Amino acid sequence: MQIRPATGQDLDVFVDTLHAAFGLFPETPVDGGGLWWSALETDRCLLASTADGRPVGTAATYSFELTLPGGAVVPAGGLTAVGVLPTHRRQGVLSALMRQHLADLRARGESVAVLLSSEAPIYGRFGYGPATYTSKLTLTRGKAALAVPRARGEAPAPETGSVEVVRRDGCGDLLEEVYDRYRRTQPGALSRPHRWWELRAGQPPLSPAPRYIAVHRDADGAPDGYASYAVEAGTLTVDEIIATDDAVFTALVRYVLGHDLVSEVVLRHVPADHPLRWQLADFRAAEVSGVTDWLWVRLLDVSGALTARGWSVDGELVLDVDDPFLGEQGRYLLTVRDGKADCAPTDRAPDLSLDIRDLGSLYLGGTAPSTLVRAGHVTAHRPGAAALADALFRTERAPHCLHWF
Repeated sequence: MQIRPATGQDLDVFVDTLHAAFGLFPETPVDGGGLWWSALETDRCLLASTADGRPVGTAATYSFELTLPGGAVVPAGGLTAVGVLPTHRRQGVLSALMRQHLADLRARGESVAVLLSSEAPIYGRFGYGPATYTSKLTLTRGKAALAVPRARGEAPAPETGSVEVVRRDGCGDLLEEVYDRYRRTQPGALSRPHRWWELRAGQPPLSPAPRYIAVHRDADGAPDGYASYAVEAGTLTVDEIIATDDAVFTALVRYVLGHDLVSEVVLRHVPADHPLRWQLADFRAAEVSGVTDWLWVRLLDVSGALTARGWSVDGELVLDVDDPFLGEQGRYLLTVRDGKADCAPTDRAPDLSLDIRDLGSLYLGGTAPSTLVRAGHVTAHRPGAAALADALFRTERAPHCLHWF
């Protein structure tokens, strides 16, 4: 078996092999693009072939930027389009593709790898762990009145700005600019490269699917948020709300809740810690469902990744990290002072022992170390180690990712 990079002439073969792996047929091209694979970076696609040259497996990588706690933005390789023909499963094809994928990321200097997992059991063995979570919120329109409380003794904050409704076809540049500002402030968010918007690759509001866009503008008329939505059979479904602050998010929710001839509003992606439910006059008017993992993270350079993110408290922690897939093990002294970390090899006794996949889950602050200790994934070697790790890895804002790839 051979693993090789794809070329520009291989795109059709790559797409056909990927679809055959899942028993699907490629979509018919449409005017204006919109095929989800049209944003694939051919030079970052891998083909697995038999000795006689027959393609049997695929994997591809997108070049993203990932926003970390503290506001740093780092390159991240996004794994996608992974498939192996049914005739060649359980023959080491996927493992070979994954080894080459991770080697290519390291060669590019990318210390963080990310993916969205179609099946949760698969990618833990390759060192990925779930790192962000999302949920669906269904609001019964007749009951879901917003009644934002004000602090004791204070007048309600005046609403500023305005909302206008446009069609998706006429506002691509605006959406791209607003999303880019948002993702730079949200831990766990990924960039959406310009080619995604240009080729309309992915899910709404990138794809050509018809959508209305509620654009929020600040008091000076500058766009600072949007909601992408469609209405069908009395249900208004919001693909995503992108807002630069909570007040803009609330204004956009107020808009969709005020839509005529709608019995319920569904918000497809809401962060776990979002305050929206507390802003409702009736807390039970919002039903949470579809709580699931979203972005999975794998670290390829433990020291580099840990020093790149920001930290909220000072402290020292010795981490013994096992990477069974790559056959690596390291012990690191993590020292945090004034929001910055130093991470260096050490021979000191460990405070925590953990698998590289679990460190990926902890990395963005979306999973507490003590949770993984209680689950039996992480071993704490001294009293108080888990509590210290909780304090160190905790973030002011829960990580969240909206981007589908």
